[in-house]
Amino acid sequence: MTFETLASGYGLIEGPRVDADDNLYFSDVTNGGVYRRAPDGSVSTYVPKRRGVGGIAIHADGGLVISGRNICHVKDGETRVLFEQEDVGGFNDLFTDARGRVLVGSLRSDPFGNVDERPPGDLWRIDADGNAAILYGEIGLTNGIGFSPDGSKLYHSDSAARHIVVHDVDAHGNVSDRRVFARAQIGTPDGLAVDEDGCVLTASYGGSCVLRYMPNGKLDTMIPVPAEQVTSLCFGGADRRDLYVVTADNTDDPSLAGTIFRTRTDVPGLPVPLAQI
Repeated sequence: MTFETLASGYGLIEGPRVDADDNLYFSDVTNGGVYRRAPDGSVSTYVPKRRGVGGIAIHADGGLVISGRNICHVKDGETRVLFEQEDVGGFNDLFTDARGRVLVGSLRSDPFGNVDERPPGDLWRIDADGNAAILYGEIGLTNGIGFSPDGSKLYHSDSAARHIVVHDVDAHGNVSDRRVFARAQIGTPDGLAVDEDGCVLTASYGGSCVLRYMPNGKLDTMIPVPAEQVTSLCFGGADRRDLYVVTADNTDDPSLAGTIFRTRTDVPGLPVPLAQI
């Protein structure tokens, strides 16, 4: 695959998400801010300064749901806090289910710190009525989240354990039968996305690639990326075959720092439901 460079000069880029008008939203975790890249290539600031935004969702009523020290809905410059928890230091990657509920992983330690015994985080589900509940715990360092095409499986990257876990999901959204879906062959699993074939694509932080796993967990393809610290990815475009890959560095030109790349894939990504909380 050949990657084109869309934007660069950032710190650690995270949370890529594309809306119906093909605008790409992304965050700079270390330097702060949430940004919007328009189809013409222009980049504007959507949320200034906010640090630690690891996950972004498009809201059905407009605006974005973003993570960080809390979960909030930002629209037209106004911020509405949806969920916060006193004993949680922050929230990282997030995703939406078919009902528009938001699933987000909690952080109970510094994700950039050298922690020998890292307090594990949880996966929270925030409902439309504002109620939130823990679906499960024991995620050492929470990252990418996604569903299988039929919604029956929930995937979750645990970067501390260097594996992706999967749970079965029932009709009510409850989960069971936790197991390891795939163990990292290279690098550390970070953000993830699922395609229409049910394959799971994960950013390999420290591995200079994107890894594509078959639905049975076997490695299918390794896609080299011109960056070592590959942080996340998402699909976009009218046919959902544009694959956006974001990073915290650039090995072709280190001066470019965190970079947004784009390539084309044979298999479209799954559509991402809009948040409705």
